[in-house]
Amino acid sequence: MYFSGTVLSNIVIATRESRLALWQAEHVQALLQERGHTVSLLGLTTTGDQILDRSLSKVGGKGLFVKELELALEEGRADIAVHSLKDVPMDLPEGFALACVLEREDPRDALVSNLYASIDELPLGAVVGTSSLRRVVLLRALRPDVRIEPLRGNLDTRLRKLDEGQYDAIVLAAAGLKRLGLESRIRVAFEPDTMLPAAGQGALGIEVRADRTELIELLKSLAHQGDWLSTSAERAVSRAMGGSCSMPLAAHARWQADGALRIDAAWGDPEGNAPLVKVHARAPAGDFAQADALGEHAATLLRDAGAR
Repeated sequence: MYFSGTVLSNIVIATRESRLALWQAEHVQALLQERGHTVSLLGLTTTGDQILDRSLSKVGGKGLFVKELELALEEGRADIAVHSLKDVPMDLPEGFALACVLEREDPRDALVSNLYASIDELPLGAVVGTSSLRRVVLLRALRPDVRIEPLRGNLDTRLRKLDEGQYDAIVLAAAGLKRLGLESRIRVAFEPDTMLPAAGQGALGIEVRADRTELIELLKSLAHQGDWLSTSAERAVSRAMGGSCSMPLAAHARWQADGALRIDAAWGDPEGNAPLVKVHARAPAGDFAQADALGEHAATLLRDAGAR
């Protein structure tokens, strides 16, 4: 690759090979090509894609979806990696940087079912599929009578398992369904007040080596500053709580009409031995320091309310 003025030639994007991950990488590829750059994809299979018989919280967390991509960056086989931001660990390894966050898609969770139009229509004891501890505790708060069963695999695999009758309903990120043209599968998208999203849900992040200053400068043109600030506040909540996918934690930030950023956060006990804790905070957030401070304050409120 060479750098000449503002044009980079032969940018290589590291990506997982699931249909959704490829859509995301191709989306970034198209944005860069519109700006005159030559871009190719390097498809990789990650450890997280290979381990499908155990929940992520038991095998190392969502970072398993990014390690192979980071290795490709480190070895120079790729220049950037495109991630679903909610899969990116809150603290990147030394030598790596989050170069930008793109404009966010719908951050909400979605109920998908072939039989029932809403969470309230599910019969007693209905089987609902998810492997997210966050979704487990929030679903239990809404419907303590349903049976929640593990659900792993890429988006198409999860939908296939639903269609085979293994579940009465499953809960997925609305963003992935919309990006793949599957919005018609959504029965209802949960409003955040009902089911709070994960930190970074619906957003794409681009990771690079921290020493690639020319790439970091170039990628600024893809950033959506408002969504980057709001997701930064969300990730600060999780970071302050020691967050990983083994923690049943939700955090979602929204801009208010007066320009302040409001963040809502929730924590639950996956064993059901403690009540669901919900907090909110709001403050101006014109830069990352303010956004992160807001997220850290929300984490303090969670701990003060009994979150562990």
